[in-house]
Formats: sequence, C-alpha cells, structure tokens
Amino acid sequence: MDDRRVAMTASVGPGLVGRERTMAIAAVLGAMVLAVLDAAIVNVALPTMARSLQVTPAAAVGIVTAYQAALVMGLLPCAALGDKLGHRRVFTAGVVLFTLASGGCAESGSLPALLAARFVQGLGAAAVMALGIALLRRVVPPRELGAAIGWNALAVALSSAAGPALGAAVLSFADWPWLFALNLPFGVAVLFATRALPDSPGTGRSLDRFSVTLHAVAFASLVVGAEMLATTPDRAGGLLLMAVVSGTVLIRRELKRDVPLVPFDLLRAVSFRRSVLASVCCFAGVTLALLALPFHLQHQLGRSALATGLLMMPWPLTVAVAAPLAGHLASRVPTAWLCGAGASLLCGGLAIASLLPVHGGAGPLVWTTVACGLGFGLFQVPNNRNMFLSTPAERSGAAGGMQGTARLVGQTIGGIGMSLLFALAPTGSAPRIGLGLAAGLALAAAAISLARTEPTPASDPSPCTPP
Repeated sequence: MDDRRVAMTASVGPGLVGRERTMAIAAVLGAMVLAVLDAAIVNVALPTMARSLQVTPAAAVGIVTAYQAALVMGLLPCAALGDKLGHRRVFTAGVVLFTLASGGCAESGSLPALLAARFVQGLGAAAVMALGIALLRRVVPPRELGAAIGWNALAVALSSAAGPALGAAVLSFADWPWLFALNLPFGVAVLFATRALPDSPGTGRSLDRFSVTLHAVAFASLVVGAEMLATTPDRAGGLLLMAVVSGTVLIRRELKRDVPLVPFDLLRAVSFRRSVLASVCCFAGVTLALLALPFHLQHQLGRSALATGLLMMPWPLTVAVAAPLAGHLASRVPTAWLCGAGASLLCGGLAIASLLPVHGGAGPLVWTTVACGLGFGLFQVPNNRNMFLSTPAERSGAAGGMQGTARLVGQTIGGIGMSLLFALAPTGSAPRIGLGLAAGLALAAAAISLARTEPTPASDPSPCTPP
C-alpha cells in the first residue's frame, strides 16, 4: 500500500463510538432538518406573509427564491471552503449563520429586510447541505456509510412531509415571525452538538474569487430566470442567457485547474459522473411530477385541495420508510441494481399516474404515490452512497457540493419544464404530459444507473484518474 493510500485510509478513519458518535450524528441530521424544514414551512405561509408585509403574492414568492438562490450559489463554494479550512469548521459556521439569520427573519419588518435575511439563511444552509454527508463519512466506518446516508434521507423526507402541517399549526396560534423564531433554540442545540464532530485538517488551497463570482452569477441567474419564466419571459430569457454565458466562461476557466471549484476532477470518474447525471434526471422528473400532480388531481380527476394533499402525502412518507431500507441494502447489493430498480419503479408509478382514468376510486392514486415514494427512496440513498465512495476522503466536501448541485439543477430543470408546459400546452393536457415526461426522466435515470460500475473503495486513489 503506497503512502497516498495510507493517508487516505487514515483520513476516513474507523468512525466514532458511544455518546460522541450519537451527538455527532445528531448534529448533522439536526442541521439538515433545520435547513429542509425551514424551506417547507415557509411555502405554506407565503399568503399570510404577503398580507402582513402588504406586498403582492408575486413579490412574496421572492422569499422562497432568495433562499433557493443563495443555496444553489453557495453549495460548491462552501464545499471548496470546507476542503480548504476543514469540514467541521465550515459546517459549524453554516449553523451559526443560519441561526442568526433566522433571528433576522423573525425581526424583519419589511420585505427587503426579510429577503436579505433569507439570502443569508440560504448561505448557512448551503454549508450544512454541502458538508453534512462528508462529516458523516468521518463519523461512521465505511461499511456503515450507506446506512448513514439512509438516516440523512429519512430526516430530509420527514422534514419535507411535516413542513406544511407544522407551518399551518404555528400560523394557527402565532404570527409568521414565529416560523423563524422557533429555529433559534433548535439552532443553539445543534450548535452544541457540533462539538462532537470530528475535526479534519483543511488543504489550505486558496479559492479563485473570480470563479466563485462566475459561479454565483450563473446559478443565481438560472434560479431567478426559471422563477420568472412564466410571468416575464423576456427578462427570464435574458437571465437564462446570462447563466449560459457565465457558466461557459466558468467551465473553460475551471477545466484547466487540478482542484477546480466545479469538481471536474471527480466528474472524470465514470461512476461518479453517471451518478450525478442520474441524480439530475431523477430530480428533474420528481419536480415535474410534484408540480403536475396537484393540477392533475384537482383539475382532471376532480379531487378537492384537502384530498389532493392527502393523496400526495404517501409519497414523502414512503420515502422515509424506503430510505433506511435502501441504506441497509446498499452495502449488500450492487448500488447500480438498487438505483436502476428504484428509478424504474418511480418511472412505472409516474406513467400509471399519467394514464389514470378521470373517473375512479382513490385506491389507484394512493398506490401510485406509494410506488413513486418507494422508487425514489430506493434510488436516492444508494446513488448518493456511490457518489461518495467514488471520491477520495479529502474531496468529500466537493462531492457533497456536487450532490446538492445536481439535486438543485434537476429541480430547476423540472420547474422550467413544467412552466413551459403550462404556457404552451392546453391546460387540460399539461399535467398529463408533465407526468409522462417525468416518467421518461426517471427511466433515463434507471438506464444511466444500470450502465455504471460499482465504485472502488474510498481508500483507493484510482477513482479520480481519467477513464
């Protein structure tokens, strides 16, 4: 075993034990819950916040967009900063930033102040999401990484499912600032738990500020342009063009670097690259489906708003059940098979949903959403595990940033796709077409996954050499 392999094995480590391990896992999962739950809670509160701040509903959507833009702008820079300064240090700084910004949101008396606080909150969440699994990789031994990613997926799924209900419950007895004020005690508790996280030395590599600026411009333009596409297509087109131009310049600049901000060194590995592409396809399909389903259920199938919510609830709940199971299986069954089976099941569920007759009972709808949730859960956990096992330990931050970026890019593509369908297709046909396209994207994710090989162990430096 050469010196590099020894160093990399040592950097992964055997994991923590006892109370220290429990606190470290709680710190990562708790921070992830805060970041995901906050986004889910705010969505349901937008009408209330618009009335309170005396702004239009369109302006209130900026409360969500500011958070999402900061998140996608910050993922890769936070990942690079974590590799430079140490994962624990940057992760903890993200928790502090998120908690302080939550207080700023609660104290905001105007929309501009709230948008600024939400943007800062998104930057804190970016550090959490980029480095969470990289830290779990140091907390648990390599054989338990699949299970740890399953715990993370479980936390995210339950937070997504509980967010709207929790937000509605808070608004039933308190004003909207309490949605953010409740983050403060939980943020402090998570911050206390971060003391148990293992410390890792950073590489000390400097960040290219111009590349960071290009990255921020590209992704901010992409997110904001996607949000504006349905209402102001001219401005949206200009922003999307700006995203393409700045992204092209960024790629040309970063391709020449040994350790780039956009991790092209990791993307040269076939297994990692295919996992990223499969993730983009899967999240694009899921986003298309989650945007199309409410319209399909209410307008085409005649379900009420309450019935629509209840019929869609099995999806995240089934993800929560499937994720730990997938984590358990990921260390025993080839992840390419698991991802292929999960994405195929998702494809089948979406295809059936697009073909359901207008008149029929609720049973087929329930089983369809259950199939979608089970398929997505079986895909997501082993696919994320494959990404991390395809990378050396010192590039775990970059892998985490790329994982989050793939998810957000997929969600943005799905959002743009559904907006275009609503604009171009007949109202009655757009949701069915969207579900059909979502099924096709899930099928593409299955094909990409099945074409990939299993990663070599994390201690082997070979995965980052060009194929």
